[in-house]
Amino acid sequence: MQVILLERVAKLGQMGDVVDVRPGYARNFLLPQGKALSASEANIASFEARKAQLEARNLETRKEAEALAAKLEGQRFIVIRSASDSGSLYGSVSTRDAADATSEAGFSLDRKQVSLSRPIKELGLHDVHVNLHPEVDVTIQLNVARSPEEAELQASGKSIQELAAEEEAAADFEIAELFEDIGAAASDDDELAEAVGIEEEPADQDDADSEER
Repeated sequence: MQVILLERVAKLGQMGDVVDVRPGYARNFLLPQGKALSASEANIASFEARKAQLEARNLETRKEAEALAAKLEGQRFIVIRSASDSGSLYGSVSTRDAADATSEAGFSLDRKQVSLSRPIKELGLHDVHVNLHPEVDVTIQLNVARSPEEAELQASGKSIQELAAEEEAAADFEIAELFEDIGAAASDDDELAEAVGIEEEPADQDDADSEER
């Protein structure tokens, strides 16, 4: 099926190009999204008549997208989720979650502008692609954590596995210190018992001397 593009479409063409696409792709995406028209003589003539207007609108929206991209580029957004100790989420983070996280921070994004190759199912820092305009892309980062404190630690460069290892090491150290304290207390008791025994020996000797008399 032939269509005429009303805007740039990645891997397909630029505004005004007449391209061949699969009918399903045209009917389910390009046509309902307003990205193209069927390439009939009437539609091509209509595009030519509106070309200057479409190009002006595209330039305006691109400038707006570029301004937003300058603010969004490199931004990190925190998403709090429940997860196991191994870092696996009880669920996943979707494009809607990513859009909601940016909205909470004062940006306005639609979930359709967010691109994920697959849902996020692990704690950690995840780069996310955002398409603000057919000609403007930006990358943001989602910090998926179980708490704001954990998010802060992840932002410092520590993975969930490193955090778990540090917590385990700290617990082992506390246990070791406890056993050392118990051992030291037992040693003090032994020394006290020995000291008491030594002090009692002269008394035992005096009793023996009395019996001999």
